[in-house]
Amino acid sequence: MTDASPYTPPSAWTWNKASGGRFANINRPIAGATHEKDLPVGRHPLQLYSLATPNGVKVTVLLEELLALGHAGAEYDAWLIKINEGEQFGSGFVAANPNSKIPALWDRSGATPVRVFESGAILLYLAEKFGAFVPAGGAARAECLSWLFWQMGSAPFVGGGFGHFYAYAPTKIEYAIDRYAMEAKRQLDVLDRHLADHRYLVGDDYTIADMAIWPWYGALAQGLLYEAGEFLQVQDYAHVQRWTAAIAQRPAAQRGRMVNRTWGQPASQLPERHDAADFDTLAARQPAP
Repeated sequence: MTDASPYTPPSAWTWNKASGGRFANINRPIAGATHEKDLPVGRHPLQLYSLATPNGVKVTVLLEELLALGHAGAEYDAWLIKINEGEQFGSGFVAANPNSKIPALWDRSGATPVRVFESGAILLYLAEKFGAFVPAGGAARAECLSWLFWQMGSAPFVGGGFGHFYAYAPTKIEYAIDRYAMEAKRQLDVLDRHLADHRYLVGDDYTIADMAIWPWYGALAQGLLYEAGEFLQVQDYAHVQRWTAAIAQRPAAQRGRMVNRTWGQPASQLPERHDAADFDTLAARQPAP
């Protein structure tokens, strides 16, 4: 279906009607809080406020990987932020992230709490804090940060671009879907060509670059994101498929994908996480096969 109605932009845009689509009720052209609501605080130094979208999964995967590596200080509380209900516009969340997007992190391990927002910034902050999953310097660090920022700059074309017009927009617009499908496939090709000669994004070392890219492009390659696997012919990207499968087998990545998740199979959902034992409790609640 194509957009048959011609549109001429006005000289000055005004917000006078809902935009339509799945997220219309939370879209607005102004920032700031819409209501007063403090954020809960748990017992761990790291307090994460998030949802298991690809951007949220990045951070929980890193935290679980840090814990698996033995960094006890990476213990964290993960609080659920229901973005479809506008909880990201509460005053406490806006204080943590003035951009009102998940995830947001408070590090309360020092005398003065430190806020960190934007998923890429959180990954880099935690990796440097614990000295893990980011090269210390030289060409490897440059490569890691290049891919990290590649993901931060590229994913909006996959999410707000392709994902919106393919899955969420109130009408199917051929031009928009074709435009962003082309870009999504180009990005998959960028990854596929690089991974043809590299085990991970930075050679043999698994880093925050992989953790940033996997929840987006790994899910896309698995057909889990927007259920668009057949449409984008993701099976053609063999090296992305190999890399995706390798990360999906990591127990920490599996745990990280479950945190703050409220959809899918019950066994995959851990809406809030306040202790490592919460995963055992979740498993114990599942019916016997």
